[in-house]
Amino acid sequence: MDPAPGPYHHGSLAVQRRVGVREQAAHAGRSIGSGIKPVAAAFLGLQPMLVLGAADEAGRMWASLLTGPPGFLRATGAHHVTVAGSVPGHDPLAATLAGPPVAAGAIVLDPRTRRRMRMGGTVRPSARGLLVETERVFANCPKYLQKRELYETAADTPPAGAVRRGERLDPDQAAFVRAADTFFVATGTPDGSDASHRGGNPGFLRVASPTELSWEDYPGNAMFLTLGNLERDPRAGLLLLDWSTGTTLQFTGTARTEHTPDGGRTVRFTVSGVVHAEAASPLRWSGPEFSPANPPVPDDPPVTSPDEQGAEGRGVRRVHTG
Repeated sequence: MDPAPGPYHHGSLAVQRRVGVREQAAHAGRSIGSGIKPVAAAFLGLQPMLVLGAADEAGRMWASLLTGPPGFLRATGAHHVTVAGSVPGHDPLAATLAGPPVAAGAIVLDPRTRRRMRMGGTVRPSARGLLVETERVFANCPKYLQKRELYETAADTPPAGAVRRGERLDPDQAAFVRAADTFFVATGTPDGSDASHRGGNPGFLRVASPTELSWEDYPGNAMFLTLGNLERDPRAGLLLLDWSTGTTLQFTGTARTEHTPDGGRTVRFTVSGVVHAEAASPLRWSGPEFSPANPPVPDDPPVTSPDEQGAEGRGVRRVHTG
């Protein structure tokens, strides 16, 4: 294990020092515990979704969505959360989560209340589905989190549709990305995995090419857990949702952070794998009430390729996704 003191490993400490927030991060780190408090247990019991971040059997990082009726997440002790069921069979982590314990990060996000909770530890199969054993548990502020209402649940929606796999974005997927106001990011090192959230106004997640995405790293809690992991290990996975249809878009690849002299940061993500699943989630959500913290986003660059022009003509970019 990494010998760095406190809740941060050397990657996070390096980014904190570079940005000049070491003291702020030390204060924020006091909120990281290993146990699940009663208020957190109550929060879990009300949630219909969970995002897990882990590496597949080939070592590639993915962020995956699990859903269920309230109660499918249950804290069964100070360090254990049981999950009824697992990821769908098409998910890149399906085989991994059916085997021996693996390092995993988890984030439980409630768009209805703009609350989120993160956990890190291990996950393994259990009689109920999965068992998450926590080594770190903490809450995040609601910054950059869009508010949504839940319209339908599992019993009201049809089964998942077609699944497409590839190594680069097609024009419809590029439009999906450009319309997103939310995504989840999974990162990991030999010491463990993490799952986190990123939010902003549509266009904050940019498409530079069919294999290159980027986003500005907005100011947050100063912990730099995601960027700290990337400092040590470039593997990353992204998950995007179309909140109104349940379609999911997953990417795996590598990411690097570019720092500017004025303290700005841009993360550049290189895509090596894509899984696009229609209606993969049974949850149907309203359109967003955008976070007042979201910075303005410059207009997208003009669409130039013939394929993307065709997607534009079909109105793809006007379909709400998140």
